[in-house]
Amino acid sequence: MSERIEVSRRAAAIEYAIRDVVVPATELEKNGHEIIRLNIGDPLAYDGLPTPEHMISAYKHALDSQDNGYGPSYGLPDLRQAIANAESNKGWACKKDNVYVTHGVTEALQIIFAAFLEKGNKVLAPGPHYPPYMAYPQMYGATTVEYRLDENDHWRIDFNDIESKMDENVRLLVLINPNNPTGNVATPSEIDAIFRIAEKYPLCTIISDEIYDALDFSGQMCSAASRSNGTPVIVLNGVSKVYFAPGWRIGYMAWHDPEDRLSMVRDGVERLLRSRLCASTPAQYGYLAGITDEHDWLEGHRSLVKNRLDYCIQRINQIDGLECQIPGGGFYLFVRIADDLLSSDKEWVLDLLHEFHVLVVHGSGFSPQFGKGHFRMVCLPDLLTLEESFNRMESFISKRKNSDI
Repeated sequence: MSERIEVSRRAAAIEYAIRDVVVPATELEKNGHEIIRLNIGDPLAYDGLPTPEHMISAYKHALDSQDNGYGPSYGLPDLRQAIANAESNKGWACKKDNVYVTHGVTEALQIIFAAFLEKGNKVLAPGPHYPPYMAYPQMYGATTVEYRLDENDHWRIDFNDIESKMDENVRLLVLINPNNPTGNVATPSEIDAIFRIAEKYPLCTIISDEIYDALDFSGQMCSAASRSNGTPVIVLNGVSKVYFAPGWRIGYMAWHDPEDRLSMVRDGVERLLRSRLCASTPAQYGYLAGITDEHDWLEGHRSLVKNRLDYCIQRINQIDGLECQIPGGGFYLFVRIADDLLSSDKEWVLDLLHEFHVLVVHGSGFSPQFGKGHFRMVCLPDLLTLEESFNRMESFISKRKNSDI
């Protein structure tokens, strides 16, 4: 037998809990079981939340017009300008040259980490958090350190914990606002507190992931860049969540650098962007239509999401063994499982999948330390599907209460 070629350590270390749990679900589906999937934040997987028609028409028009060639590496100029205008309307002076269009926020993160990080550097990210913030930095020799979100205080940021973990090796301090998976929305005063900490470390830049910004139900959402007078901020956003087109894979990073600290890093970012050619040209035209045309459709989508979210909270409150802080934004719920119902959250999630065919994501996949004992679910399905999901969860919990775990 030929000798097997070993996988690189960096690839073998990658975990992405949201999709990793799909593997056993797919096997069950192959055997004829119907799975209720509550694992992934894809609005198009559920009824009633379509991509706006005028965006689809613009995408199609680009195809019909043969606008399928390579575009500029930093993004279509008209789209960059439209994004700059949209960001400026959030309270900071964003110019077209501050904007870079990417293959979703995920590619933006890969490029940022590649340009900023060397061996020994640190990324400080909230716990719980979106998994790539933990997975990607190690590819560049860096490490991710989690700062605590306090579940007992509606998942608010623990500033003392940030202070205790900041040092001269922290290159990036991450804010996810609204947070995925908890739904917490940082207030302007809380963002100001982050800047007061970051200002003590001149080599530190803020990443502000604001991909769910228009799904704020708290009234507290503001752009982090609008609060900074000195510390550099890279704002991340895109078409996936609030324009309901995740498969288009168009995101952006908008750079706010009041003191011009990042010129060398931006040169590296631009080199990386040029080396990977460009983001999808026709999809950028579709996103451009979404930004520049009317937004009346959005309130209907927001209302539908909020209605489904409220129903989920109501059902969780009725199930002994589950509890959940009410999220301020986004379309996720991060649900605590009673200690007497589990040995590990991943095992609990897999048992629920295999026994009752409901797919959620284990909380430790979002933070081994601060997410364990929870699961994340999306609240995007229609109410009948959500009702069936919670009925199955209730039966599952009842079964576990009446047997040894």
